[in-house]
Amino acid sequence: MPGRQAKVISPTMLAAMLRCVARHYWPARSRVIVLLSVKAGLRAGEIAKLEWPMVLGPNGKVADSLVVEDRIAKKGSGRRIPLHPDLKQALIDLRGEGQGNGPVIVSRRGGPMTPNSIVNWFVSLFAELEFEGCSSHSGRRTFVTQAARLTHKAGGSLRDVQLLAGHRSIETTQAYIDGDSDAQRRLIGLL
Repeated sequence: MPGRQAKVISPTMLAAMLRCVARHYWPARSRVIVLLSVKAGLRAGEIAKLEWPMVLGPNGKVADSLVVEDRIAKKGSGRRIPLHPDLKQALIDLRGEGQGNGPVIVSRRGGPMTPNSIVNWFVSLFAELEFEGCSSHSGRRTFVTQAARLTHKAGGSLRDVQLLAGHRSIETTQAYIDGDSDAQRRLIGLL
């Protein structure tokens, strides 16, 4: 879709997504897929290839951050991403269902999912919810946009967002950030 970007997921849309996946065949796995996208900014290929050792600490428990190893990241752009509390709890819940070795996200048959199967999973979810303009990249775009808007509150900069996203250039990160017309109006009002 040249010239078009995936739609950003609003908090209301995310709540609807999480309610919907709670009714899925495997709700714990589905919740992790959504949160890996929206709360960690992972690409479909990274979600498919993420393995338990990348989210577990030395004690064998879910760590406070996940490691996207270079071998699963686009262009070898591995990185460490602190875990959002909701994502950490979802990973703990999924691991409690007997997961703990191999891929974090497995198919119904027990094997690893492919990046394309993750893309198709999101296509089905968004179709079920009738969310037009959303794709498997919507969660990642949402993550980058929200991080960029909130980075000043954490004492960070756009460079921190770039590193979390695994982008090689700041221009790529900037292209992900969705504008906010209400914020633009407030900004002009402050001038």
